Amino acid sequence: MYETYLNNRFTNSLVFYIFLLLLLLVSPFLFVWELVNYARSCFRSKENLSGKVVLITGGSSGLGELMAYEYAKLGAYLVIIARQKPESRLEQVADRARELGSPDVLFMFADVSKVDDCRMFVNETVNHFGRLDHLVCNAGISPLNSINNDVTGFGPVIDINFWGSVYPTHFAIPHLMKTNGKIIVNASSAGVLNPPRYGFYSASKAALISFYESLRFEVSPMITITILTLGYIQTNMITAKYSRNGRLSAKSYFTQDMKDVVPTMAAEPCVKAIVDEIRKGATSITEPRFVKALFLIKYLFPQLHQFYLNMYFPSKNRKLKRDG
Repeated sequence: MYETYLNNRFTNSLVFYIFLLLLLLVSPFLFVWELVNYARSCFRSKENLSGKVVLITGGSSGLGELMAYEYAKLGAYLVIIARQKPESRLEQVADRARELGSPDVLFMFADVSKVDDCRMFVNETVNHFGRLDHLVCNAGISPLNSINNDVTGFGPVIDINFWGSVYPTHFAIPHLMKTNGKIIVNASSAGVLNPPRYGFYSASKAALISFYESLRFEVSPMITITILTLGYIQTNMITAKYSRNGRLSAKSYFTQDMKDVVPTMAAEPCVKAIVDEIRKGATSITEPRFVKALFLIKYLFPQLHQFYLNMYFPSKNRKLKRDG
């Protein structure tokens, strides 16, 4: 019966607009429901993290570093992972976390894109502490790309951003099952909104969202999965300097910091909000919160989505420098 309507171009469009009209009609009730849920969350009990074991990848800088500090203030044992490189601050981050209240901090240099490294640091965590409660998959890179780049140079984006979360998750699940633990994955709003010049980065984050949305049905209710879809947060990853230094094979970079182009949120309040929501059992977290509205616009009003992308990323800001 339904094929008659959906196979006809006119009636197929008519069905869409009827559904859209119904959504607009019920939107005031959905808005009130969202406010009620937010109010209820303010009074929801929070998980006591004292004595819990938290493993954080990408913990030597940016959001990973700040999340380590926030967990440390709450008395959690920490394991922080980062790649070994000359400028790595991993040991200093571990020392600072101890000062802030973590009873014990284990730090290891490892490459999350290598399955054996991921097996190693998960096993080392459990051998050292005897348990694992939270796995924070934060490691990632965000090089720019354009149609003029050699596409073969972007393999590390998928290896680090996607497999770098999937590998440790695979090895951590048996241990998290025992503790009713949590998996927190930094998937980024780019996986939904697809900003210009972030094609490979957006693709890797979209893959994360799809994978973990599916996985949650397999591990729930024993394990809670929290997917972070963050907007632009003021870390080194949105600076022009990072786009120059972390561009992989892409011979291109932004000429100005993204905070000068689009609305951004400071990193510390963002991390405080994230950890607070994690403790309340949130399954999805979006900061800044207005980005949620952009998700709705993207799918229901794609022309409007294209309009504001062109507004914030005009050709003069999207223009990329080329190396000699």
